[in-house]
Amino acid sequence: MPKELNSSDFNKYARIGAAVKLAELEQEIAALRRAFPGLTSSAATAKAPAAPAAKSVPAAKPTRRRGRKRPMSPAERKAVSERMKKYWAERNKTKS
Repeated sequence: MPKELNSSDFNKYARIGAAVKLAELEQEIAALRRAFPGLTSSAATAKAPAAPAAKSVPAAKPTRRRGRKRPMSPAERKAVSERMKKYWAERNKTKS
């Protein structure tokens, strides 16, 4: 049965795992450099081509923050009030 790990053991195993992952990444970088010999880290960041956009999927519309609503004038408030009173009167009449 495995024993409980203390913090020093846990850190030791985490470092070993990180070292293994780092070695894997370095091997992958070496393979990419062999496959693309003209590719260097400074040239890649400066001249990286943009990924082609998928033409079948439309681009999402950028979201905008809405500004504040302009305040209603007293005439507009009265018109809304009258419309809503009429609406609710009709609605209550059909329920009864």
